[in-house]
Amino acid sequence: MTRSSRFGRVAAPDGPGPGLPSDVRRLRAVHRAASELRRGTPVLLNGAAPLVLLPAETATPQGLSDLRALAAEPPVLLLAPVRAAAVLHRPVEQGTPAVAVRLPESLLAIESLRALADPTLDQGLPCQPEPAGTPPPALALAALALTKLARLLPAVLAAPARVGAAAELAVRDLIGVAADDVLGYPADAATGLRQVAAVGVPLEGAEDTRIIAFRTEASGIEHLAFIIGDPASAAAPLVRIHSECFTGDLLGSLRCDCGAQLRGAIRRMADEGTGVLLYLAQEGRGIGLVNKLRAYALQDRGLDTLDANRALGWGADERNFRIAATMLEMLGLLRIRLLTNNPDKIAALAACGVEIVGREAHAFAPNGINDRYLATKARRFGHLLG
Repeated sequence: MTRSSRFGRVAAPDGPGPGLPSDVRRLRAVHRAASELRRGTPVLLNGAAPLVLLPAETATPQGLSDLRALAAEPPVLLLAPVRAAAVLHRPVEQGTPAVAVRLPESLLAIESLRALADPTLDQGLPCQPEPAGTPPPALALAALALTKLARLLPAVLAAPARVGAAAELAVRDLIGVAADDVLGYPADAATGLRQVAAVGVPLEGAEDTRIIAFRTEASGIEHLAFIIGDPASAAAPLVRIHSECFTGDLLGSLRCDCGAQLRGAIRRMADEGTGVLLYLAQEGRGIGLVNKLRAYALQDRGLDTLDANRALGWGADERNFRIAATMLEMLGLLRIRLLTNNPDKIAALAACGVEIVGREAHAFAPNGINDRYLATKARRFGHLLG
């Protein structure tokens, strides 16, 4: 059900009720599985050769016991290539989605697993892990992707499920999810996005501001739109796509320029009389707050932003801008001027059908602390800061 507003056609807040569409059910299954992994509970990843998964970061004695009971053979540890190279102390092929590491029994202990997953832990291991010697399971990419969706370090124990494991899931109160649904998540993440609240929130320097909250049916993740003035009155309103940054936006951290960009965008829109700022729940370029703090710790040891993310097993930028494009469509704003320094953001929105008639620069001077961070943005991410 939809209804009209001055921001376009948006889903009615009462939702779809029972009988959810199949795509929403699939996404819900992905988020349920991710939630289980955060709790340290194994899940079954279904595909041609089903795997039982347990994240190294959240493994518990009970989780390890369940994993062994459901597995047909001892598990391997799946890691992203950069993290695998550090763990194995040898080069690994960087084009592969995952590397399988064979763990002796002494490393199948909680503290050892966490040390294998987390490069910020200065904890020695009782012995050295070795390459598994065989290609990683066919579902390895989906296994790491699901772990990332749980906002956990992408290091996951994986073992072929024994015959009958699927039936035993119900007995052990465990769940399964299809690998194809996990891999299809980025394209489907905005499915079921709907408006759930809208209210005027006068801001300092931008009193004519309304905030519209959006939530996805499948995940419950919430994103916000700050509507300043009446963007429908502009031929191409100014739009800023801003990923949340707890440390910069709320605490005023000097390690980044996020707080300055957020407040500067609101000021500029207020000066123009109108604009839209989309505030996306994609902390730390999509890796989550805890992993961003881990990346900061690695930066303090000499890595830059990009290499710190990769050392943790993440990509340089894990954000999904399809959600932003869907929000703009729901607001009736498909012809915009984009306030950004990031060419990738322009390309991503354009690929989703948003017409960008102009880019407006949004750079702020270094503050003496974030100088290297900004230089990395320009040199390695291609941001237009000149």
